[in-house]
Amino acid sequence: MGSGTRWPPWAALLYSPRARMGGGAGWGVPLKAIGWILFAGVSFRLLCSLSSSLESKEGKCDLFKGEWLPNPSGPAYTNSSCRFIDDHQNCMMNGRPDIVYLYWRWKPYECDLPPFNEVRFLSAMRNKAWGFIGDSILRNQVQSLICLLSKADEPVEVYHDKEFRNRRWHFQSYNFTVSLVWAPFLVKSEVSENENGESTSEIQLHLDVLEPTWISQYESFDYVIIAGGQWFLKTAVYWDNGKVIGCHYCQDKNLTELGFEHLYRRTLQSVLKFISSTNHKPVVLFRTWAPDHFENGEWSSGGTCSRILPYRKGEYSGKYMDSVMRGIELEEFNKALAVVNSSGDVVNLKLLDIYSLSAMRPDGHAGPYRMFHPFAQGNKDASSVQKDCLHWCVPGPIDAWNDLIMKLVLN
Repeated sequence: MGSGTRWPPWAALLYSPRARMGGGAGWGVPLKAIGWILFAGVSFRLLCSLSSSLESKEGKCDLFKGEWLPNPSGPAYTNSSCRFIDDHQNCMMNGRPDIVYLYWRWKPYECDLPPFNEVRFLSAMRNKAWGFIGDSILRNQVQSLICLLSKADEPVEVYHDKEFRNRRWHFQSYNFTVSLVWAPFLVKSEVSENENGESTSEIQLHLDVLEPTWISQYESFDYVIIAGGQWFLKTAVYWDNGKVIGCHYCQDKNLTELGFEHLYRRTLQSVLKFISSTNHKPVVLFRTWAPDHFENGEWSSGGTCSRILPYRKGEYSGKYMDSVMRGIELEEFNKALAVVNSSGDVVNLKLLDIYSLSAMRPDGHAGPYRMFHPFAQGNKDASSVQKDCLHWCVPGPIDAWNDLIMKLVLN
């Protein structure tokens, strides 16, 4: 099913002029659509099944190019059925009144992407260990994965640090372990920052030293997902070989402004070199830049994300920063892959390119529902609530990231 796909009748309600408005204009749409969802569900599934079987014969598929289609089945879990969702991403618990954002699925143009199968995944990963290395967006993804897997086996959290940034879960029936490793820069850093992104001092970033927290655990993982990016936009003092060499956005210091592009590139080069040169060879998925959808400002300047529907093809071209950061990532990944292929080394390095499918989902962020607010009761202070247009509601579009993982790893 390509860009000309026929959608079931209820989908027309979602793209009506009224529904495409931001704010609360479309809150009533899901209720009107429920009857159509029930009616269209069987026929829609049959259509998708037939299309999938025909397209699979073509033998080609770019999982990362596609569109979001209406999904009458809804999410694989809910915030009621999964107790592992952090409060800041539990949008339904925090009062989000609309549900349309839960009724979409990612559809690659050339093939179909099966929904996550928790039993098949856990069976394949028996006696294995996964490590998720990165920042709070990767933590966001882990919440989704744990919720999906908990449908088959109840995980036990066997470790967490004081701030709950480093955590580990064990699925006893399968002897399967998922570890979350906090390394927002991937290189060594000294950070003093709270959950709201407020710092008491500049970040100290050591460009020549990979973060020991993940390096020390790397050999214990059979599979690794690694990602970075957003933190390089923050104010930071840069160190190299024990000396300060410059800064990014330090307005009140007499230090050379180094920007962040070259430093992010250098970091990725160091990370990918380590992965290709170390003796331990897990399957490594490099996750690309995750876009935000702040409008009318940024995180700390009143930015909002009030859209309630996905963008359609060609409707959104992204931000300048998306192009810069993702461009660096793709260049360095492809160079590293070329080196590995030419050397003949056994390195299982895969790209998890979530940018395009995520960029089309401005409706899936926590927004003002990163904390509880009784919006339905007409809270007059709603405009003063800080919006989160970077992290994702769980359940939500981020579940598709784990659908991709399963396809990449188990296909």
